[in-house]
Amino acid sequence: MTKSKKFDFRIIQVDTTWKAEITRRMTARKTIVSKRKKGFVTEADATAWAEKELAGYIEKLAAKNKRHSEERAKAEAEQIAKEQAEAERIAKFEAESAEDPRGESGDE
Repeated sequence: MTKSKKFDFRIIQVDTTWKAEITRRMTARKTIVSKRKKGFVTEADATAWAEKELAGYIEKLAAKNKRHSEERAKAEAEQIAKEQAEAERIAKFEAESAEDPRGESGDE
Protein backbone atom coordinates (compact mmCIF):
# COMPACT_ATOMS: atom_id res chain seq x y z
CA MET A 1 0.00 0.00 0.00
CA THR A 2 1.45 3.32 -1.08
CA LYS A 3 1.12 6.45 1.00
CA SER A 4 0.41 9.63 -0.92
CA LYS A 5 0.24 13.23 0.18
CA LYS A 6 -3.12 14.72 0.94
CA PHE A 7 -2.17 17.99 -0.80
CA ASP A 8 0.02 18.33 -3.86
CA PHE A 9 0.24 20.32 -7.08
CA ARG A 10 0.30 19.48 -10.75
CA ILE A 11 1.51 21.41 -13.77
CA ILE A 12 -0.31 21.02 -17.08
CA GLN A 13 0.63 22.40 -20.49
CA VAL A 14 -2.25 23.99 -22.38
CA ASP A 15 -1.21 24.86 -25.96
CA THR A 16 1.69 27.29 -25.44
CA THR A 17 0.99 28.20 -21.80
CA TRP A 18 1.15 26.35 -18.50
CA LYS A 19 -1.47 25.84 -15.82
CA ALA A 20 -0.76 25.09 -12.13
CA GLU A 21 -3.27 23.41 -9.82
CA ILE A 22 -3.22 22.79 -6.06
CA THR A 23 -4.89 19.41 -5.57
CA ARG A 24 -6.33 17.51 -2.61
CA ARG A 25 -6.91 13.77 -2.33
CA MET A 26 -10.57 13.41 -1.43
CA THR A 27 -10.59 9.61 -1.58
CA ALA A 28 -8.16 6.99 -2.81
CA ARG A 29 -9.58 7.40 -6.31
CA LYS A 30 -10.75 10.99 -6.42
CA THR A 31 -8.63 14.14 -6.49
CA ILE A 32 -10.15 17.61 -6.45
CA VAL A 33 -8.60 20.93 -7.39
CA SER A 34 -8.51 23.41 -4.51
CA LYS A 35 -6.87 26.28 -6.37
CA ARG A 36 -5.63 26.92 -9.92
CA LYS A 37 -3.96 29.57 -12.01
CA LYS A 38 -3.58 29.64 -15.78
CA GLY A 39 -1.42 31.51 -18.25
CA PHE A 40 2.16 30.89 -17.14
CA VAL A 41 4.74 31.39 -19.88
CA THR A 42 7.15 28.74 -18.58
CA GLU A 43 6.82 25.54 -16.60
CA ALA A 44 9.29 26.93 -14.06
CA ASP A 45 7.02 29.92 -13.36
CA ALA A 46 4.04 27.61 -12.86
CA THR A 47 6.04 25.33 -10.55
CA ALA A 48 7.31 28.25 -8.48
CA TRP A 49 3.80 29.63 -8.05
CA ALA A 50 2.40 26.21 -7.16
CA GLU A 51 5.09 25.52 -4.55
CA LYS A 52 4.58 28.94 -2.95
CA GLU A 53 0.78 28.64 -2.92
CA LEU A 54 0.87 25.07 -1.63
CA ALA A 55 3.07 26.09 1.31
CA GLY A 56 0.74 29.00 2.11
CA TYR A 57 -2.33 26.80 1.73
CA ILE A 58 -0.98 24.16 4.11
CA GLU A 59 0.12 26.81 6.63
CA LYS A 60 -3.33 28.42 6.55
CA LEU A 61 -4.98 25.02 6.97
CA ALA A 62 -2.74 24.16 9.95
CA ALA A 63 -3.66 27.46 11.65
CA LYS A 64 -7.35 26.79 11.04
CA ASN A 65 -7.05 23.26 12.46
CA LYS A 66 -5.25 24.56 15.54
CA ARG A 67 -7.91 27.23 16.12
CA HIS A 68 -10.72 24.68 15.79
CA SER A 69 -8.90 22.30 18.13
CA GLU A 70 -8.64 25.03 20.77
CA GLU A 71 -12.33 25.87 20.38
CA ARG A 72 -13.24 22.19 20.66
CA ALA A 73 -11.13 21.78 23.83
CA LYS A 74 -12.77 24.85 25.38
CA ALA A 75 -16.26 23.54 24.57
CA GLU A 76 -15.40 20.12 26.02
CA ALA A 77 -14.09 21.73 29.22
CA GLU A 78 -17.30 23.76 29.55
CA GLN A 79 -19.39 20.62 29.01
CA ILE A 80 -17.44 18.73 31.69
CA ALA A 81 -17.87 21.61 34.15
CA LYS A 82 -21.60 21.70 33.38
CA GLU A 83 -21.92 17.94 33.94
CA GLN A 84 -20.02 18.16 37.23
CA ALA A 85 -22.25 20.99 38.47
CA GLU A 86 -25.32 18.93 37.56
CA ALA A 87 -23.91 15.87 39.37
CA GLU A 88 -23.20 17.97 42.47
CA ARG A 89 -26.74 19.38 42.38
CA ILE A 90 -28.21 15.87 42.14
CA ALA A 91 -25.96 14.60 44.95
CA LYS A 92 -27.04 17.50 47.17
CA PHE A 93 -30.70 16.84 46.41
CA GLU A 94 -30.30 13.10 47.17
CA ALA A 95 -28.48 13.88 50.44
CA GLU A 96 -31.32 16.16 51.51
CA SER A 97 -33.88 13.52 50.52
CA ALA A 98 -32.03 10.86 52.54
CA GLU A 99 -32.24 13.03 55.67
CA ASP A 100 -36.00 13.48 55.28
CA PRO A 101 -37.40 10.62 53.16
CA ARG A 102 -41.04 11.80 53.33
CA GLY A 103 -40.18 15.33 52.28
CA GLU A 104 -41.48 16.70 55.58
CA SER A 105 -39.73 18.91 58.07
CA GLY A 106 -40.64 16.71 61.07
CA ASP A 107 -42.68 19.37 62.85
CA GLU A 108 -46.15 17.91 63.33
